Amino acid sequence: MSLRRWAALAASMWAVAASPAMAQTTLRMVSHADIKILDPIWTTALITRNFGYMIYDVLFAKDANLKIQPQMAEKYEISDDKLTYTITLRDGLEWSDGKPVTSEDCVASIKRWAARDSLGQLMMKDTSEIKAIDAKTFAIVLKRPFGLLLDALGKVSSNVPFMMPKRVAETDPYKQIDDYTGSGPFIFKKDEWKAGEKVVFVKNPRYKPRNEPPSMLAGGKVAKVDRVEWLAIPDPSTAVAALIAGEIDLIEAPPPDLFPVLKADKNVELYGWNAQGSQIIMRFNTLHPPFNNVKARQAALYALAQEDMMRAQVGDPAIYTVCNAPFICGTTYGKEYGDLLIKPNIEKAKALLKEAGYDGTPVAMMHQTDLQSSNQVQPVAKQQLERAGFKVDLLSMDWQTVVSRRARKEAPAQGGWNIFFTTNITLDSDNPGTNAYAAGSCDKAWFGWPCDPEIEKLRDAFIHESDPAKQKELGIAISDRLMDQAFYAPVGQYKAFGAYRKDRLEGWLPGPVPVVWNISKKN
Repeated sequence: MSLRRWAALAASMWAVAASPAMAQTTLRMVSHADIKILDPIWTTALITRNFGYMIYDVLFAKDANLKIQPQMAEKYEISDDKLTYTITLRDGLEWSDGKPVTSEDCVASIKRWAARDSLGQLMMKDTSEIKAIDAKTFAIVLKRPFGLLLDALGKVSSNVPFMMPKRVAETDPYKQIDDYTGSGPFIFKKDEWKAGEKVVFVKNPRYKPRNEPPSMLAGGKVAKVDRVEWLAIPDPSTAVAALIAGEIDLIEAPPPDLFPVLKADKNVELYGWNAQGSQIIMRFNTLHPPFNNVKARQAALYALAQEDMMRAQVGDPAIYTVCNAPFICGTTYGKEYGDLLIKPNIEKAKALLKEAGYDGTPVAMMHQTDLQSSNQVQPVAKQQLERAGFKVDLLSMDWQTVVSRRARKEAPAQGGWNIFFTTNITLDSDNPGTNAYAAGSCDKAWFGWPCDPEIEKLRDAFIHESDPAKQKELGIAISDRLMDQAFYAPVGQYKAFGAYRKDRLEGWLPGPVPVVWNISKKN
C-alpha cells in the first residue's frame, strides 16, 4: 500500500471509530506479510497459516509445556495394540454457518491435510482407514503402530491439520478452496477483504472455547475483541510511525533496526512472543540445472557464510544464532557440521561446481522484498555464491508472488525458479519427522522436490522406532544424509519480536504462532 493510500485508509478508520454507532472493539495490526492465498493446506506460507489459526480450530494442540492436548477433541483412546485411535469430539461444536461439526468433517479434513503435509503422508502410509463411527466419533485404524500420530494431528505450523466442513475438505488438495467456513474464534469477512490493503475478521458467536485457561495454542481460545483488521503497511518505518501515533495497535514482526525507536516510546512494548525462535533456510530446486546435480548444491553450501547473512537480516547478535544444524542447535537431533556454512571454503566450492559441470547459466534466486523476516539475506547470498563461480539473477517480487511461483515445476526460463528463502518455527524444524524440508519423497516432497529413497527409508525407520537411543541414532543419520544431499542450506536462527500499544492491549500469549485470541483492549 502506498503512503498516500495508507493515510486515506487511516483517516477513514478513525472516522468510523469516532461514530457513536460503533460500540465494537477493534484490534488493528500489521502482520508480517500481505496475504493472497487463503488455503492453509494448499500452501505452507506462514501468513496463510496465521489466517488458518484465526478461522479454524484443530483436534489437538501444543500447550506451553509443549505437550499435545485435546482441542476440538474431547477425548481419545488408543487400543492395546496401538493400531486404533478413537477420537471423540466435544459437545456443541458448530461451524460458523451454524451447522454442527461432525466426525465426517474431521475425516475429510485429515485426508486433505495428509495429502500435502510430509508427516501426514508418512502417517497415511501406515493407515488402513479413517472412518466415522457416529456423528461425534471417528477412528484412525493403522496397519502398524505410528508413534507420532498425535504429534501429526497437533502439528504447530505449516501444514497445520485445520478442521474444515466436509464439503470444503473434499476439495482436491492441489486445488485451492473458495469456501472459508470455519470453527475457530473468528470469521473471515470476505466481503471486506481488499488485497494489498486489509483483511478483516469478526468474532465468531458460534465458537465454543474450551473451559480451561489458554496455554500457548491449547486451552480456551477466547476472542476478547469484536473485530480484527490486518492492515498491509509494507514500509516498516510507516508501520512503526502508525503504532507510535496510535493509529494501529500491534505489529507482528518489526525489523530489529527499528527496535530503538519502539523502545523509546513509553506506550509501546517490544514483546518476544516466539521465544523458541525461527530458522531461515535457502531452498534449492532439485528438478532443474544446476541444482539437479548434488555437487552444485554442495558447492553452494561451501560458498555460504551464515554470519554475514544473519547480520544483514537481523543485525543484533543477541537475537540471532549462527547454527548449521538442520534440526536446530541444542536439540536432540541438532548435530552441527564444523565450518560448513560458517567459514566459506571457496576453493572447495569452485572444485565441486566444476565437477557438477556448471555452464554459467544464471541461477534464478527469488527475492521477497516485502517480507521482513527474510528479505535482506538474498543480496548477501548472491555475492557469496558468485565468489564461488555461480552467476545469480536476483528476481525481486513480493512474498505472495514467491509463494505462487515456488509451486511451479517449470524451468526458470518458463517461470520457475532455482533458489528461494523461507522461515519456519524451530518447533516444527527440530524433528526429522515434522520437518517438511527433510522429506525426499520426489513429487510429493515440499517445494524443491528432492527425490532420495535413502532418506525416506531412514525417516520411515525413525518414526517407527520406539527406543529413544535408536531413534536418536536414526535422527542423526537423517541429518547427515540431509547435509550430504544438500536439500537446503540452514541460514541461521533468530527470535521473533512484536510490538504493541501496552496502554491499550493486554493478554498477548507467548508461543510459536502470533495469535490474537486472549488479547483484550483496555479502553
